[in-house]
Amino acid sequence: MTEQEERATVIAEAKTWLGTPYHLNAKVKGAGVDCGTLLIAVFSGAGLIPEVDLGTNFSDFHLHRSDEIYLGWILKFCRPVPVAQPGDIILYKFGRIISHGALVVDYPTIIHAPAQGVMWGDATDEPMIKRQAGIFSLWGGSRA
Repeated sequence: MTEQEERATVIAEAKTWLGTPYHLNAKVKGAGVDCGTLLIAVFSGAGLIPEVDLGTNFSDFHLHRSDEIYLGWILKFCRPVPVAQPGDIILYKFGRIISHGALVVDYPTIIHAPAQGVMWGDATDEPMIKRQAGIFSLWGGSRA
C-alpha cells in the first residue's frame, strides 16, 4: 500500500469506532475504548502496527505524575511533524502531562475519545487548541 492508501485505511478504521462509549483501559469496538486504546486499535486494525498492551491507567494519571507515559507510547511508533495530515495524531496536555490524543481526519477535523465516547471533534475549538502539545505521524516513524 502507498502512504496515502495507508492514511485512508486509518481514517476508515477510525470511523468504525464512532459512537463507541468511553471506558478507561478498554478496547472493544461498540462497547468501550479510551483515547489511547483507540489509537492502538485503529492503527493495529489498519494493519500498520502490532497489537499493543498499554497496561492499566488510572483516570487521574495526568494530575499527579510528571513522567510522560502517553508521549512515550506515541514515540515508540511515531515522530513529531510540523503539519497535520490525515491519519496523524495530535496530542494534548490536560493536567501536568500529555494525556489525550486525537486522530486527524482532515485538519482541523479529528476523531477522539473524550469522556463522551468516540466522536468527531475540531482541533481548533476551545479548549483543544490551547492544550495542543504536538503533532505526530506514524509515517517516517519506527513502527516498532
